[in-house]
Amino acid sequence: MLSPDQLLQKTAERLPSFRHATLQPIYEGGSVTRQFYRVQNAKKESLILIQYSAEKAENLYYAEHALFLKNKSINVPEVLEHDKKELLLWLQDLGEQNLYSQHATPWEKRSAFYQATLKQVARLHRIPLAEISTAGITLQQAFDKELYFWEQNYFLDNALGGLFGIEEKIIKKFSSSEAFQKLATTLASLPRQLIHRDFQSQNIIFFKNEAYFIDFQGMRAGLAAYDLASLLYDPYVSLTTAQRKELMNFYLQEMDQRSFSFGYDFKKVFFQCAAQRLMQALGCYGYLGLQHGKKKYLDYVAPALKNLQEVLPQLDPEDRLEELEKVLDSIAR
Repeated sequence: MLSPDQLLQKTAERLPSFRHATLQPIYEGGSVTRQFYRVQNAKKESLILIQYSAEKAENLYYAEHALFLKNKSINVPEVLEHDKKELLLWLQDLGEQNLYSQHATPWEKRSAFYQATLKQVARLHRIPLAEISTAGITLQQAFDKELYFWEQNYFLDNALGGLFGIEEKIIKKFSSSEAFQKLATTLASLPRQLIHRDFQSQNIIFFKNEAYFIDFQGMRAGLAAYDLASLLYDPYVSLTTAQRKELMNFYLQEMDQRSFSFGYDFKKVFFQCAAQRLMQALGCYGYLGLQHGKKKYLDYVAPALKNLQEVLPQLDPEDRLEELEKVLDSIAR
């Protein structure tokens, strides 16, 4: 990794108007392979500088994805410069107002932010996957059985085991259970769309009253219901059942107005995806909080657990994860 002085020198070489600038580190979510900085010049103009590692392959494709999405009229930060050798990326600074920052705003006003977000993601979900292939865009591994299994095991190891101390024999029983296998197999069998993959409130920035997406380098083929579940059951914010229903209906109307067909029962699959995503989130909080010392993520374990407990009973009877429900109830008590 380059030093702050070297980063400023590289910035000045690429963007001469930032020849005399300051560098301020930015704390940015759960990334352990990227460092974020705000660079400001004498005119108080600013940009975002990302210094990334090739250790995580998806980091290499942020600029490629940003340019593609912008061409498809999806709101994303403008790529100002990209140094592929030094693994440096300079982006438009969209400011610090994200969807999460509105979490205490009364719903009468906050709902407009969600609607703007849903209009953008509906546009993303309608991009045909064939256009990705034609454009030569590199996506991450599509959501197949193996990836759903990976997310489940991530949860079992880092949440049930790491966070909650559940016995290894119980964890092994879950990893080979018919119910978990069926969930992964069912989701993997459904028609896929282009999805963001980490669609939560901290990855949506509001700039000039419009929703912009960040952290989309994990973009891949998957289920639109997974993105929607990620947003509506986001452990970082609190939504009521009525608010979730209102937002889901708004999203479905956006898709229906453009005659988009999912090819599956969206509302049924939504709860399956919500269960899958919340397991992934709990695994992530355990991994980052316990193994990487990012203790702030442990604050979101309780709301994520509460959300998962709310979602599981809403699965169709033949899809219920009843043994997991029992274990989570004992943890909550």
